[in-house]
Amino acid sequence: MRANPNLFTESPIDSPTLNMMGLALAFLSPGLFLAGMVEWFSGNSHNEWALFASAGISLNIGLTLRTLTETPEEVKPLSMFSMVAWSWVACSLMGSLPYLWGGVFPWAKFDSALFESISGFSTSGSTVLEDIESLGKGMLLWRQLTQWYGGMGMIVLATAVLPRLGVGGLALMSAEAPGHKSDMFRATATKTAKTLWTVYLGTTLLIAVALWITPGPTLFDAITHAVSTAGTGGFSTYNSSIGHFDSLAVEIIIIVAMIFSAISYTLHYRAFAQRDKSVWFRSSETRVFLGVTFTTALLVTLINAFGDLGSLPTVIRDSVFNVVALATSTGFGNVRADGVGDFVLWGASTQILLLFLMTVGGTTGSTAGGMKVFRLQIGLKALKRELRLFEHPKGIFQIKMGKEPVQERIVASALAFVAFYISFVILGTVAIAALGNDLVTSASGAISAMSNMGPALGDAGPTSNYLAFSRPSRSILAFLMLLGRLEIYAVLLMLVAPANRILIKKS
Repeated sequence: MRANPNLFTESPIDSPTLNMMGLALAFLSPGLFLAGMVEWFSGNSHNEWALFASAGISLNIGLTLRTLTETPEEVKPLSMFSMVAWSWVACSLMGSLPYLWGGVFPWAKFDSALFESISGFSTSGSTVLEDIESLGKGMLLWRQLTQWYGGMGMIVLATAVLPRLGVGGLALMSAEAPGHKSDMFRATATKTAKTLWTVYLGTTLLIAVALWITPGPTLFDAITHAVSTAGTGGFSTYNSSIGHFDSLAVEIIIIVAMIFSAISYTLHYRAFAQRDKSVWFRSSETRVFLGVTFTTALLVTLINAFGDLGSLPTVIRDSVFNVVALATSTGFGNVRADGVGDFVLWGASTQILLLFLMTVGGTTGSTAGGMKVFRLQIGLKALKRELRLFEHPKGIFQIKMGKEPVQERIVASALAFVAFYISFVILGTVAIAALGNDLVTSASGAISAMSNMGPALGDAGPTSNYLAFSRPSRSILAFLMLLGRLEIYAVLLMLVAPANRILIKKS
């Protein structure tokens, strides 16, 4: 039987999901190639072939999918969620190949390599590596870059060169990328994506320069920690994370950078490009986020100081750093021999406060994880409205954010998200506990995964890793990481989309 000579000349397949997957995979190849070059020239290891091969495969699969498929002029909302979620899964699978081919994990532990990749792209920062420093520089760079890619989102990057999506691109970004629809620019998808990436890249470079000119970090240290900080990821190239530097100056830079990255990037653009610095303080969500973070830092510092954990300067330094790291969902650690940065050893009251921060996370429009302050605000305002309705049953009370009214559809969406979040945390906790972990480790692990946090409490604290969980438990946690990063709806709807197409065809 002869091959059809017109196979590649016929009309492309109408598949926006495969088309977007192809573009996302193609965009991974520059990062893989760069990591391969660093591995080649570093001289301390020789796994460059694993990175170069992954770059080639990623580029070829990506371009092939782009050639054989196309995106229609109008993309349905359900398809957008499917495009987002399946692209993220594809990137996570591709991101695990260097770990396997480079011998970081044996093929028999494919699930561990996939866990590390998902943790990177979801900016969770959880790890199953026992000795991070044993990896070559190129492999370490790739590990950090997965968080940089995941920070702003592969789909936003793809949309920057896919103007055909038009307004659909904005809907796509609001489904996947940091930010709510109401917080996105009212402009074309291409312009918005390029603007966000420009601010994101500028932030990363600024952090890198600040770290490089500080005594201690090398240029490699500055770059690798800048990309994970901008993405609020928390991966480090050292086993002891930021504690490796034992530098107050480095920690202050990281604290400022974590807070900056946990605030809406659209606000940063308006503050700098449009020279409107007051935009930060006009945002009620930003004010609440900063207020909650600083108030919690003060409370934790006072509790730890009265708990006689160490000298006052040390308590202030470690309390503030860890509160900010968890409030921004970055999850860096600063455990040192003479410090008190291991919050697993703190009192129960401080750990409850930390769990609260882990649950809430940063603001919409940022790279931070968690439920987001925006939803917390809406939830509290909705509760207040219900209480007022008991007193005035016929009253009409509109929920507002600052002076802006919030549409009822957005209120319902936010409350549904909170309900989903709590439900999945409970289900995850029960499943992980049933697989052998204690309740504190299980519950904090589920919250940490859903909020893309990194460290947890109990056996999975900042001085440990996620090998404290069994292999089946880590699979559950990996799913929760994707669920939390894609803000639940995208993952649920990507599973609904195929069934919906089948029902439509039958009808």
